Amino acid sequence: MNELARRPRTPRPTGWNNAPMKRPILAAVLVLVGLGLGATLLRDQVPVSGAQTGTATPTSPLAVEAGARLQNEQNTMDIVRRYEPGLVYISTEQQVMQPNPMGWMFGGENQTQVVQGVGSGFFVNEQGDILTNYHVVAGEGGQGPAATIRVRVMNREESVPARVIGLAPQYDLALIRASGLDRSLIKPIPLGDSDTLRAGQKAIAMGAPFGLDFSVTEGIVSSTARQIPIGFSGNGSGEGITQKAIQTDAAINPGNSGGPLLDSGGRVIGINTQILSPAGAATGVGQNAGVGFAIPINAAKTLLPRLQQANGGSVYAPRLGITAGLIVQGPGQAVPVGLSALTTEGKRELRLPETGLVVGQVGPDTPAARAGLRGGTAQAFPGGRVAVGGDVITAIDGQPVDALEDLQAALIDKQPGDSVTLRVVRGGQGRDVKVTLDDSSFR
Repeated sequence: MNELARRPRTPRPTGWNNAPMKRPILAAVLVLVGLGLGATLLRDQVPVSGAQTGTATPTSPLAVEAGARLQNEQNTMDIVRRYEPGLVYISTEQQVMQPNPMGWMFGGENQTQVVQGVGSGFFVNEQGDILTNYHVVAGEGGQGPAATIRVRVMNREESVPARVIGLAPQYDLALIRASGLDRSLIKPIPLGDSDTLRAGQKAIAMGAPFGLDFSVTEGIVSSTARQIPIGFSGNGSGEGITQKAIQTDAAINPGNSGGPLLDSGGRVIGINTQILSPAGAATGVGQNAGVGFAIPINAAKTLLPRLQQANGGSVYAPRLGITAGLIVQGPGQAVPVGLSALTTEGKRELRLPETGLVVGQVGPDTPAARAGLRGGTAQAFPGGRVAVGGDVITAIDGQPVDALEDLQAALIDKQPGDSVTLRVVRGGQGRDVKVTLDDSSFR
């Protein structure tokens, strides 16, 4: 089974691929054999010049450099030696029913297939909590955890079972804990501060690319706030919520998902989550193209207390307590959209702004209700319906809003007690509304 089959869901824009691996048992052997052959061919085809094979004289600069490791090289080696033992290799297994391809002709029952997946994770505390991606431990179809989760630490042949402590599908994060693991093998990796990152800083990615566990690559931070869709949305569809991600050119491939991205001080600055792969759009299996993404570690640090208290359940991004009021009929389902989807003439007739999120309903006893937001009255039109006479949210904390995802993206790192300022239009008149989040926002 190819990499994209690990979670059959609404496809991302062409070329996007997450980086776990899921495949039948036989496919794993074929992939590893193919990788071995590929490496051999590449090695044999690298040209060697006379300068590469020549011997430097004892007094030449080359001889001096050969006798001492470069500072950057030594730094990388020190980080790998010290923190690689905190890396965890994760494997999952689940039985899925596959339709009998000849059943329509000859009859017969559906077939049961064992689907395996591999990914990465790392220890975050002395209690043995392991942080990874949600899609690494999610079952087939992305709904809930896989039937079997096992972890293996460095220099150990045997794996041990692990259980889910907490899931955060919208953030593509999960917290798991191994059972029966020798406590002396728990080696937490220190967590850094992703808010202080700058483009050009060194980045070291650890993980299990293509199932090659305990591998290391190095690059730089290419961007500190790349806006991309991450995780599973709160309405159960495959589209993730747009979030800020760290972009790096450190090689990230299928199987690296959930592994740590470290800085030159050995601190975790991000959790590797997905790649932009033109090759993946054509083959269905994403491969490194020098554009990989990691979830900022500060987002994970904010979520850790909630994940630790989830008792195996899920936590979600905070909500204001509203539903979208502009719905169009998509293929097989109704889809909430922003005002940019309507014609200019239609918006003018309904006295609606050019862009924004139409408020359909406001839940009772919610932050939105307490702030005085108001929904409209549903009015049908060919292919959908729109709520008129209520509020339209056009911005949150100064950032434009045209969809629920825009609202969620601004709320995703908030905590109880935090406030946001909404720009709201009602009846053609705009005003600012302050909304304070409370415990009800996080349930």
